[in-house]
Amino acid sequence: MNLLMLVLFFMVIILSLLSSIVLLSSRISVNYVRVHIGVVSLPPILALFALVFQQDDLIWGPWRFNSLSWLLALFVLTMGLIMQRYSVHYLLGERSYRKYFSLLTLTTVAGSLAWISEDLRLLLICWGMTLIGLTWMIRLKKEWSVARRAASFMGRLFTMSWLFLLFATLWLAVATGQWQLSHIMSPHSLAGLESWEKTSINLLLIISVVIPSAQWPFQRWLLDSVVAPTPVSAVMHAGIVNAGGIILTLFAPLFNGDITQFVLLILSGISVLMGTGIMLVHVDYKRQLVGSTIAQMGFMLIQCALGAYAAAIIHAILHGLFKSTLFLQAGSALRQSDHNRRPNQTLSFTEACSGLVIGIFAAVGYWFTSTDVGYRFISATILGSSVMYAWKQLVLFGYGRIGRLAGFAVFIAGALMYGLVHSSFHGLLHETVAINNQPSIPAIIFVLFILLTGNMVGLWLYRNQTSKAFSVMYLWLIQLGEPHPDTVESHPKYLTESMSQGGNKA
Repeated sequence: MNLLMLVLFFMVIILSLLSSIVLLSSRISVNYVRVHIGVVSLPPILALFALVFQQDDLIWGPWRFNSLSWLLALFVLTMGLIMQRYSVHYLLGERSYRKYFSLLTLTTVAGSLAWISEDLRLLLICWGMTLIGLTWMIRLKKEWSVARRAASFMGRLFTMSWLFLLFATLWLAVATGQWQLSHIMSPHSLAGLESWEKTSINLLLIISVVIPSAQWPFQRWLLDSVVAPTPVSAVMHAGIVNAGGIILTLFAPLFNGDITQFVLLILSGISVLMGTGIMLVHVDYKRQLVGSTIAQMGFMLIQCALGAYAAAIIHAILHGLFKSTLFLQAGSALRQSDHNRRPNQTLSFTEACSGLVIGIFAAVGYWFTSTDVGYRFISATILGSSVMYAWKQLVLFGYGRIGRLAGFAVFIAGALMYGLVHSSFHGLLHETVAINNQPSIPAIIFVLFILLTGNMVGLWLYRNQTSKAFSVMYLWLIQLGEPHPDTVESHPKYLTESMSQGGNKA
């Protein structure tokens, strides 16, 4: 049964790639794209079937199939399918209409194959094809100089990231004499590595993951990428921007307990504060989403640095689904007036205490019921803060009795959904993802410092908006969130040039 399922899965993967090649032919009607959508829907269906019914960890040639690999393949392929279905009408009329679908298929297929690869050489090839496919999708509108420059800059950074990953894997292969990931990550193989070797390889891995995750100081490429069509911006979250957490999860036995975890904590901590600030000060909707992504990916890497790899995988998947949805809605996004809020949003002492008490109860409840020792304290703190904030926004700030009742219903529904999602992911990943390690006290203190500092600085700036410090911070974040001047045009000049050329011909 398992072997048959694997054969069928690779058959439909090959069929999807062949269908994308057929779509490139000008002899084929453009309406064939609907047939192509049906073809690319088969791989995620089989991946879902395998995730539900396959129970054993299976290595088949250079591939590894377990709940983690099937979950990641399902996520990437499903995201690709959604983007292709969305693009049928959204991109209709584009000169590169056919190429967009072919590259979307290539990128998502390569991304899914990268995360089920057992052989590091195959992982490198598939991951490289994913990065190339994403760069080509942004460069497709090559008559637009802005898109060319953004794709060129992104391509250089992606090449550097891929080379660092190549050096890390070559070092591991030479030192251990193995290319199979499970053999390299075994305690016997890792015991043969010197301490300085582990640290050096981990530094290479960190650089290779912070670049595609758009972490400081490599966040510029994601800010420049807003020139890409909205479906391309959305597909970046299909195992590409969030690939850092996935790669570190695969190399978790090597990364755990090494001093380089603090390097990752510092880089990702800076990125969390920076991305949050960019999100708050910019008025461009897609730039707000980019700032939020930088912060969220920083938080995901903090989870990896603390050894909470299962939490990082869950975060990567749920953030990808959520942020892609927001990108797809970017064209119709309007800033809504707060008619559902009370005119006076100040809270009484009793109301403020009610939110605090509910948040503390949620944190304490998670502390005593969670089996994840390593990340339990940070998780309890974040969960308690989130519950307190949700209670305030949904219930206490509700307009009238009906508004508060509706907010309370949403609050309860969210709590039930959180419990369902958490238990489902935990059941899938507890056997295939590295068990959480107990993070060191300095690491916990650093993360709490980042959380408290961000909240305190934000609160102080909010209450002192007429101060010089607020003006300096505001303008600095505005500048930090702006793309490179070469990737911005007030009006796409290539449209004007095309129209003038058309007029001359007429």
